[in-house]
Amino acid sequence: MLKMPLSDIIAKIKEEAKISEEDINNRIQRKLDQLSGLISKEGSAHIVANELGVKLFEQTSGKLQIKNILTGMRNVETAGKVQQVFELREFKTDKREGKVASFVIGDETGTIRIVLWGSQAEQIKDIQQGMIIKILGGYVRENSGRKEVHMNDRSSLVLNPKGESIGEVKASIETAKRKSIKELSESDSNVEVLATIVQIFDPRFYETCPECSKRIRGQEGVFTCSQHGDVKPDYSYVCNLFLDDGTENIRAVFFREQMASLIGKGHSEILSFREAPEKFHEVKNQLLGTIVKVIGRVSKNAMFDRLEIMARAVYPDPNPEEELQRMENS
Repeated sequence: MLKMPLSDIIAKIKEEAKISEEDINNRIQRKLDQLSGLISKEGSAHIVANELGVKLFEQTSGKLQIKNILTGMRNVETAGKVQQVFELREFKTDKREGKVASFVIGDETGTIRIVLWGSQAEQIKDIQQGMIIKILGGYVRENSGRKEVHMNDRSSLVLNPKGESIGEVKASIETAKRKSIKELSESDSNVEVLATIVQIFDPRFYETCPECSKRIRGQEGVFTCSQHGDVKPDYSYVCNLFLDDGTENIRAVFFREQMASLIGKGHSEILSFREAPEKFHEVKNQLLGTIVKVIGRVSKNAMFDRLEIMARAVYPDPNPEEELQRMENS
């Protein structure tokens, strides 16, 4: 079954029907009330879209732009320009072992992660940032609320396909709203801040399933994933720091990929800090006092009664010309 996130449905209705988000949410709530909870909020939004004559699924077959890729699709064909490339990882469970790698592509409508399994993962060594790649025979899954195109041995990649061109890539994060830290609120789900790193803490490491990357817990040296059984754990990590932009300061949280982007290190290098935490002191010294642009969502830490920003993307070296232009236009 094809699945479109509620936020995407609302955005589509707002764009096509030319009505406010408040009006849309009111209509959705009225449908929920009418049906006495017998339908989900997403289902209610589908009904509202249909009543307003809004076609949610523009295209479901053939070559798709990234904005039209939906969870549940199979045999997906798309193309994009490589934005990021991640390391190949090997995994082993009590049932099987293999390899997995991933990269992010983008086109004029957005970006999406491509996940390579098995023999496909070996191709990651040939993939470089900036090249165009065509995807054939992928299937779409949802991971932590984000769509991903997965590729197995029946799928195929075409590197730098002839006749294929991609215009200016539209990254999803470009829609983030710039705010000062003092202006942030718990309702900010896609916000951008520009600030200076004033304090940084040592990373924390935790065990994860090498196949699905979910956190796992061990007992007497045996680690078990609810989906993949007993496994040899991989490790993920999180780094916390404080940002200050002159209006206020805030704790920012950087998980695996965001931490790697922040400090400019690969997975194996970061794991070395687990065995030798003193090596991270040099990284801290380099980061303290630097200006970064962070995009993410704001949440309330109930234990400490404070706001925190969970990083979704980070730019360690913001373009000064862009920032000056922004100031002149504000």
